Amino acid sequence: MAALVGRQPLRSSWCVLSVGGAATWYDCLSDKPTKRAGRVTSSRVANLLRRRESPQRPTFLELFFDLVYVFALTRIVHELVLDYTRGHVADRLTTSLAENGETLLLLLALWWIWTQTAWVTSRFDPFQPPIQFVVLATMYGSLLLAVAISGALAETGLLFASTYVAIQVGRTLFFVGIVRGHNLRRVNMLALVWFVVSAVPWLAGALASEVTRNSLWTVALAIDYLGARLGWPVPGLGRSRVSPWAVAGEHLAERYWQLVIVALGETILTSGSSLLRGPIVAQRTMALTLSFLTTVLLWRIYFYRAGQILGEAIAASTDPGRLGRLAEFAHLLMVSGILASSAGSELVLMDPSEGAKPAWVGAILGGPALYLAGRSVFEYVAFARVSRPRSIGILVLAALAPIMVGLPPLGVAAAAVAVLLGVAVSDMIRAHGRSLEEASPPR
Repeated sequence: MAALVGRQPLRSSWCVLSVGGAATWYDCLSDKPTKRAGRVTSSRVANLLRRRESPQRPTFLELFFDLVYVFALTRIVHELVLDYTRGHVADRLTTSLAENGETLLLLLALWWIWTQTAWVTSRFDPFQPPIQFVVLATMYGSLLLAVAISGALAETGLLFASTYVAIQVGRTLFFVGIVRGHNLRRVNMLALVWFVVSAVPWLAGALASEVTRNSLWTVALAIDYLGARLGWPVPGLGRSRVSPWAVAGEHLAERYWQLVIVALGETILTSGSSLLRGPIVAQRTMALTLSFLTTVLLWRIYFYRAGQILGEAIAASTDPGRLGRLAEFAHLLMVSGILASSAGSELVLMDPSEGAKPAWVGAILGGPALYLAGRSVFEYVAFARVSRPRSIGILVLAALAPIMVGLPPLGVAAAAVAVLLGVAVSDMIRAHGRSLEEASPPR
């Protein structure tokens, strides 16, 4: 779905569509026909848009949509665990990272589908039947993607690629049809051109050998991400110049923290299921306890102030588009870190006492480090600074990694918990006795 409209946050409901360098203004939230700058908006399309008085909180439909991503993220973690336990791969961290690159492709594809669905429900009213149809159809497509993950780089590659293309092209084509006669149609047509172009390497890669497939799918994802970043420029038609974060930053902020909750929920689901797949003995119970503590600490570190005021920071920013892109990147890093931590927890539950292999240490300590890196970017978005304890935590985790190789995985997991606990406690000490910090985004 294209980056459709932009709105001056907290000031008015007038939206700007910029195509080919010419800006056209229209009332994006009103349900009545409106005329400005010689253009008349469609009342039918305006009824599909979020109204001025509508709450910005995510709806039950969006929470229902997220249920598929609990399953999808579980499949990603399963692939990560396979990456870390595949023969010689577990013995060398660099080899494991190369294997993880294939799983990362699948995660980025799922991330892009989820992100664009969040954009759709930020602009359009989820209570309208056509929008509900789009969300539910995307939900079913996401379920097929999740099912195809386990063999996406082998026998189910065509199912994965064709479903991804069907979601992107089909959804955008649907909006081209239902916003006929409206300014939004041209923006969706721009996006449609890019999605059709990226469909070629997606489908060709599904039919190619593994090495070629990875290369073609990397090109396809680059086209999709770059197209959105540039506003889907098409010769003769121009580009869209407005970020979705300028439309409904508050709504998108809540959608992203809900995704973090989904990822944390996946960690609990995976660790609990892993415990049931073997004997419930003291060491494995301790491994489950450490996994739970890791999840709680990741949750606490995320929601400590910055996680509560992202919407305010976007609204206060002079460039919500740039800040929103940073927030998206921060959440991608954090979710990736949570999934790596979840894979690390499963590895500990599989064998808590034997010597930890380099790749296992990379998952158990690297997941929290990646999470803290994303949380640092997130803090910069909200406060234009990065707290020292987060940087120290990353450095300590990196320094511990070579020391921990060969030690019991249970001890490695305990070290990760200790570092995260130190970061969380430093947050509590800094906040003690002080009033809540207001958003102060970078200018």
